[in-house]
Amino acid sequence: MILSALLTSVGINFGLCIIYIAAFSILRKLPVNADVYAPRIVAAAKNDDTSDSNSGRSTSWLRMAWDPSEDELLMRAGLDGLVFMRIFIFSLKVFSFAGVVGLCVLLPINYMGSQIYIDFSDFTNKSLESFSISNVNDGSKRLWIHFGSVYAFTAFVCYLLYFEYNYISSKRFEFYSSSKPKPDEFTVLVRGVPESSTQSLDETVENFFSKCYPLVYLSHYMLYNTSKIWKIVHDAEKIYEKLAILKSTKESSQRFGRVGFLGLCGPKVDLVEYYEKKLEDLEVETKIQQTFVTGKELPAAFVSFKTRIGAAVALHIQQGQNPIEWLTEQAPEARDIYWAFFSTSFLTRWIGNVVVVIACAVLTILFFIPVLIVQGLTNLNTLEALFPFLRGILDIAIISEVITGYLPSLILKTFLAIVPPVMRLLSSIQSFVSHSQIEKSACIKVLWFIIWNVFFANALSGSILYRLNIFLEPKKIPNILAVAVPEQATFFITYVVTSGWTNTASELLRLTALIMSYIKRIFTDESGEEFKVPSLHYSSEIPRILLFGLLGITYFFLSPLILPFLLVYFCLGYIVYRHQLLNVYSPQFETGGTFWPIVHNCTIFSLVLMHLIAVGIFGLKGLPLASTLTIPLPIITLLFNSYCQKRFVPDFKGYPVELMAEKDRRDENDPEISDFREKLITAYQDPALKPIHFNEITDSRNAPLLASES
Repeated sequence: MILSALLTSVGINFGLCIIYIAAFSILRKLPVNADVYAPRIVAAAKNDDTSDSNSGRSTSWLRMAWDPSEDELLMRAGLDGLVFMRIFIFSLKVFSFAGVVGLCVLLPINYMGSQIYIDFSDFTNKSLESFSISNVNDGSKRLWIHFGSVYAFTAFVCYLLYFEYNYISSKRFEFYSSSKPKPDEFTVLVRGVPESSTQSLDETVENFFSKCYPLVYLSHYMLYNTSKIWKIVHDAEKIYEKLAILKSTKESSQRFGRVGFLGLCGPKVDLVEYYEKKLEDLEVETKIQQTFVTGKELPAAFVSFKTRIGAAVALHIQQGQNPIEWLTEQAPEARDIYWAFFSTSFLTRWIGNVVVVIACAVLTILFFIPVLIVQGLTNLNTLEALFPFLRGILDIAIISEVITGYLPSLILKTFLAIVPPVMRLLSSIQSFVSHSQIEKSACIKVLWFIIWNVFFANALSGSILYRLNIFLEPKKIPNILAVAVPEQATFFITYVVTSGWTNTASELLRLTALIMSYIKRIFTDESGEEFKVPSLHYSSEIPRILLFGLLGITYFFLSPLILPFLLVYFCLGYIVYRHQLLNVYSPQFETGGTFWPIVHNCTIFSLVLMHLIAVGIFGLKGLPLASTLTIPLPIITLLFNSYCQKRFVPDFKGYPVELMAEKDRRDENDPEISDFREKLITAYQDPALKPIHFNEITDSRNAPLLASES
């Protein structure tokens, strides 16, 4: 790619960012848009929550994002929100150091090389490879500066990784110690309850835990297959929303319509009466299904204990002689439970996991199609060979610059938009019992999907080195990466600009939510609808940040020109997402910061990948000694990671008995603990089994979705 094509892409995306931010700055000041740009503040005002409602009085959105302290961010966005923002802080520290070394030291050295001929009279039409390590002469002693930079950068990143792991671990313990008693601290989920010919599953659970834990066992709640009831409830939700819109519509004529296919056929009826009658029918059907379910327990239950230590013992000790029976896992928060799950057997869950692995593999293979399209657009010669009739059009400078500099990244970004929802869907069929587990599983799937399909597939496609059988010879992998990765530096720079800058600015504008708000405002009176505060999907946002981190780490010494574009992205992302977490998104669950190990592992992977590329590039550049001396670096990095795994990972799998005992002692002197234990008995009751009246909807899937009798 030539410099002018990169400048064209930067110009287009910079202009879009300015437009998005300017439009947001104007639109957010209009009171009618408060539910789009400050839904948390609107909800807090309705609930008389002064801590949130007062935060919307500032006229500067930048000040609203910048002023709150980390403690206030923790209070309002939870520990997961704080950890999410620590990813930006960590990345800014890493790439500030990388930027100083890369732009002030490595970039001038690369540019002063003579491996690639540079015509200064036609500078803008020259390849950007002149700014990369490819331009340094083979065998040049200056490559030792790159060698030293790789070591220094690795040491700095490892130091920051240790610091962040330690910091977040301590925050996790502080957050746990200062929190009030919560049902999930005293409860475990038990699956694989063995069937008995003499007693019901409910009696089996009661007898087992009252016998094994006589002093600390409190109660249990059996689980049922309520998937049919939940389907009815979801259907009722949709009908209720339609009914609320109809009742608040400004024109009475809109209350009448046809109820056939897409409203195009069937008799014309009063839709309000029709939907009210349908809700009554669904209520009757729900009661019938509840009757069918009663007494047909699944071999699973939520078991609650009087103390946290009692729950921890049950969680970490094998309960029965058969290791696939009486399986225990940490119970999620009551609001976090994914009630639609029904798979409780070990075999069914295992089969579900295999199916998901196969589906992910198929999706990865199919994604090669847009990758090949993208790579064809980055090479005009290939495009002209495939479509000769475009030759005259592609000769126009501005068109060729847009096609090679902007269009490939836009196409790839568009196709990638469908990946997170698909991965969340696949994770939801793996028998996870909570939305947070689904989100974490989807986060890992999306991360490795985009690392392979965005980084490796783009770096290796279109080359003879793309033959998969060459990877059967591990010794050749460094050389393969050393040849293929530097060639795609300019593509990834444009990808950072297109998918990073523009996506982040569009996140601020929330264009889809804005359009839907205006559509509802035109056709309905919104006072009849339940106001809902959105939540941030970590499964789509964290992988994107980590991908940019991988690009920055791997291209740090190969093509430092990418670093200023990454710094702009991380600065913009830090401000934008602080604003969104404080004013737009409300946490729907709390995992206690357990997303951070994903960040740590991905960063280690990025470092090792950089080392492998360095081994290959120094060998290809005629500096075998530097290549040999780089080999210990990935080994040292993996040893460091092994230490971190043993030092910090246990902190994220549970809490130490020291903290649990301290909180249990505090509970003994708490006059409200008896009331809490009474509520704990019914905390995990399936909302689908409560008496339901389809006349009112809440904004939570985990509290009763529809009004129920007390």
